[in-house]
Amino acid sequence: MPATSATLSERLRTPPRLRTIRFGRFRLTYIPDGYVELKPRGWVPDATEADWNSHSEYFDTHGCLVAGLGGLLVQRGRRAMLIDAGAGPVVLPDVHENPMTGEMRSGALLDSLAQIDGLDRIEAIAITHLHFDHLGWTLTPVPGFTPFATAPIYLGEVEWAWWRSLTPAMIDTLPGWAKPSVLTRPILDTIASRVKVVHHGTRLFPGVRAVTIPGHTTGHTGYELRSCGKRMLVFGDVFHSPIQITHPEWAVGADYDQAEAIAHRQALVKDLASSGDLAFGIHFADVPFGRVHRDRTTGRTTWVPAD
Repeated sequence: MPATSATLSERLRTPPRLRTIRFGRFRLTYIPDGYVELKPRGWVPDATEADWNSHSEYFDTHGCLVAGLGGLLVQRGRRAMLIDAGAGPVVLPDVHENPMTGEMRSGALLDSLAQIDGLDRIEAIAITHLHFDHLGWTLTPVPGFTPFATAPIYLGEVEWAWWRSLTPAMIDTLPGWAKPSVLTRPILDTIASRVKVVHHGTRLFPGVRAVTIPGHTTGHTGYELRSCGKRMLVFGDVFHSPIQITHPEWAVGADYDQAEAIAHRQALVKDLASSGDLAFGIHFADVPFGRVHRDRTTGRTTWVPAD
């Protein structure tokens, strides 16, 4: 059933909960790990006060956009894979000097996974990009849960190469608040033996292939699911909030190449509005599964939850 306007408004500013949908032969479950607050005036610096005043339904009590943290469990029969792996057990306070993010609370992924049958069948982990909130649990020892320690990790080849090329001198150019979150080469070396690089079109699971969508990072990768003649796109951090479905032209301060990221956002909004295909937004508060709707009169595009 479509969400009522009151329910939708609440979900847009609420951390995500466990949600499962059926998609063809797939059973898809959003596995919440927690949330992080995005400071709107730093995250989307081009938006005006008038813009924010007209979109107050997206703000939590601190005046921030709520970004979910977690992963997508993809189950097909007795097989399963995980797309993105949350931030891990992390609690960070709001730091005034950080213009981008406020409070972060994560660490619920294992408890969330425990509610889903067949965890022992997770055979692979696919990562959209190498920001720590997408692979945190792969870097965290988890006694008794072998997939995070042994399963292959799929990553875009360009993404993997770029992050491993970072030097201490390059990291020193970053603002102080950003440095602790950078995954340096020694950190990435801990998973290097398990990494399998993918390219645009690589098939990594029945009905799942990699789709290169750079801009947020140099080798950012989405994942396309196909089943029973239908398509679903896992677009990762091409979008961070449903508000960007309405305003794909807004630059995002966290994007590596802002122009490229905007071009991909605009193209995906157009494509998804035309096709009606299902999509998945890892950071989309409590509305991760949805479709892009275009109003025939105004041309305005919005995110419509599919569950």
